[in-house]
Amino acid sequence: MTLRPTDSSTLLIDGKLVPGGGGTFDILDPSTGAVLGHAADGTAADLDTAIDAARRAFDETDWCRDHGFRAHCLRQLRDALRGHIEELREITIAEVGAPRFLTAGAHLEGPVDDLLWFADLAETYSWTQDLGNASPMGIPTHRYLLKEAVGVVGAITPWNFPHQINFAKIGPALAAGNTVVLKPAPDTPWCAALVARIAAEETDLPPGVFNVVTSSDHRIGALLAEDPRVDLISFTGSTATGKSVMRAAADNLKKVFLELGGKSAFLVLDDADLRGACSMAAFTVCTHAGQGCAITTRLVVPRERYDEAVALTADTMRGIRPGNPDDAGTVCGPLISERQRERVEGYIRSAVEEGGTVVVGGGRPAEHDRGFFIEPTLIAGLDNSARAAREEIFGPVLVVIPHDGDADAVRIANDSPYGLSGAVYGTDPDRIARVVAGVRTGTLGVNGGIWYAADAPFGGYKQSGIGREMGVAGFEEYLETKLVAEPA
Repeated sequence: MTLRPTDSSTLLIDGKLVPGGGGTFDILDPSTGAVLGHAADGTAADLDTAIDAARRAFDETDWCRDHGFRAHCLRQLRDALRGHIEELREITIAEVGAPRFLTAGAHLEGPVDDLLWFADLAETYSWTQDLGNASPMGIPTHRYLLKEAVGVVGAITPWNFPHQINFAKIGPALAAGNTVVLKPAPDTPWCAALVARIAAEETDLPPGVFNVVTSSDHRIGALLAEDPRVDLISFTGSTATGKSVMRAAADNLKKVFLELGGKSAFLVLDDADLRGACSMAAFTVCTHAGQGCAITTRLVVPRERYDEAVALTADTMRGIRPGNPDDAGTVCGPLISERQRERVEGYIRSAVEEGGTVVVGGGRPAEHDRGFFIEPTLIAGLDNSARAAREEIFGPVLVVIPHDGDADAVRIANDSPYGLSGAVYGTDPDRIARVVAGVRTGTLGVNGGIWYAADAPFGGYKQSGIGREMGVAGFEEYLETKLVAEPA
């Protein structure tokens, strides 16, 4: 089985690979702007059929109760994906514009292997928890908890890291005993469609347990949130869309998991290695063209070393040129679409209008006259009130902001509607600990520490979302708790 960039994709509904009711829609190559191929265009009727299949698979089979079989299916899926890893890699580079080097980690191979962690958890998790005996209202009673799957999960995913986010939902949801309807972003349907084909043809996943509906229609995701047959919505995307999903889900009071936007701060204390910190901040914001919700896009440095920090950061950013994502040395590939590039350019213009200075970049690279490339961009001269310092840009744009000591650095980090991630660089452990305690975010990296892993919960404070993904906490997002009491 081969899915090439000239093939049309199919939907996976009730265990069958079927064409989309709306025909197909074009997929554009971020590196050239040309039509790369076509994907199946699912309709509201297709989604309805998929939800119905997922509902029946949950209600009428033993899927939710057979922990060992679920673990078996997830291990099968991981092994089958590994058998197609090069095919998946080429599609990911072509469709997403993902730099090749990242497909060995968070863009592909890491998330595929993380399925094994969730398979193991399905077999080792404490599905029953004994609360012991008590005498409420004078009646001797034995109590215990049952952990059970929520039911049908509607998973809505974005385009920036499709495999990572798809598997971060599919893995724990299926391991916990739920059935899934996955609706991937219209920009990157192939990544999900190939996984669907592999799952259908090379695993024992029962019909209806895992369904994939690709579509050019953004409204399809809203229908998932509104449908009363869906018990939980797991959404990753913008904060604005997340609020819409939450409003739609409220009509049925269904559970929601929301992983939303970020405007994370990279805090450099006055005892830090300034050169090393600035180089890391520059490299991070350029990786995958800055298209990551947890990327640190505000570099907050000591005021007395502000000019030096700007110069050091500029040195690194000048050395990172946008390149063909298929090349092994590329760090910064294209943006996903012309629309996204225009959005990033709008933020750069607004930064200048608000008094900022573009130190590096700011335009379209002359060496790329095709595709959706933009130069890594460094902006100085703004404070934390500027739009470019407050709103999520999703491009390789870094704003440098001065601070007046540790407490002020924490204040600036927290002066944001978001609270997803961040970084702290320094040498004094006590000072670092106080800063870490003060910053209101879901994850923090200290001196280059990596917080991403299958067993580590990821999520944010404030408008960065609700709940956690990955880890045991992420697994338990897909569970309900039932208390049982019986005479002692």
